[in-house]
Amino acid sequence: MKEVARNRTALFDYKILDELEAGIELKGFEVKAAKSGKMNLTGSYARVRGNEVWLVNAAIQPYQPKNTPPGYDPQRTRRLLLTKKEIESLVGKTKESSLTLIPLQAYIKGRLVKIRLGLGKHKKKEDKREVIKKRETDRDMRRALKG
Repeated sequence: MKEVARNRTALFDYKILDELEAGIELKGFEVKAAKSGKMNLTGSYARVRGNEVWLVNAAIQPYQPKNTPPGYDPQRTRRLLLTKKEIESLVGKTKESSLTLIPLQAYIKGRLVKIRLGLGKHKKKEDKREVIKKRETDRDMRRALKG
């Protein structure tokens, strides 16, 4: 699996409780752009509407900007491909316990572009401060051991 994009802020802002894999419906030129690494998942999320799951705010910049169709929106809403059973379980989990669907990673599996989604709960400010403190102390310890 070749990684195409990663949502680095998701692991800092959310506590991930469960993960699943979804396909993504793309146009031909978007597939080429995604495979070349022109995809950005920062600030994106997934939303369940009806019996479908949609990826919102994920940007795929054009592979060749001059050959892109007129009116192309890089941040358009894209449909995620999941089974009915997976969608039903997601609907229950997001409604009842206020969990959010966050795309964590986009990668290539075979010839297909896949998205790894995470069911996450938003971290509180105190939790984020603890993570920052731990990161800084680890960095200081590594510096002390080196020098």
